[in-house]
Amino acid sequence: MAQSAQSAEARVVSPLGEAEGSSFGIKYPTFIVFAIVLMFVFVAYVGSHIRMTELEYSIAAEINTQEKILEEQKKLKLEYAMLKSPQRIENIVRNKLQMSYPDNEQVIVLRKSGN
Repeated sequence: MAQSAQSAEARVVSPLGEAEGSSFGIKYPTFIVFAIVLMFVFVAYVGSHIRMTELEYSIAAEINTQEKILEEQKKLKLEYAMLKSPQRIENIVRNKLQMSYPDNEQVIVLRKSGN
């Protein structure tokens, strides 16, 4: 019975003895490798976050540029409509070119020759 009590103590003590000798169950080189891997993960995460922020800024700048171009396009369409208006053209013809409507004698009516 004395042998069985000693062997039971040896069995109980041996797992504790192994744990005490290995400093928390993790060896120092394993901890260093784990820390390095964790550091690379954090660097990759921060780098991707920075890249995402840069892309968001560039997208915002492009949207701003697009809005400016659309506003300029609206202004140009309005200016085009004003420049091609018949009233403006008639005003230029009468005032700058000194032209007038033709008299009835000056109008020649052309007919289609195929009839």
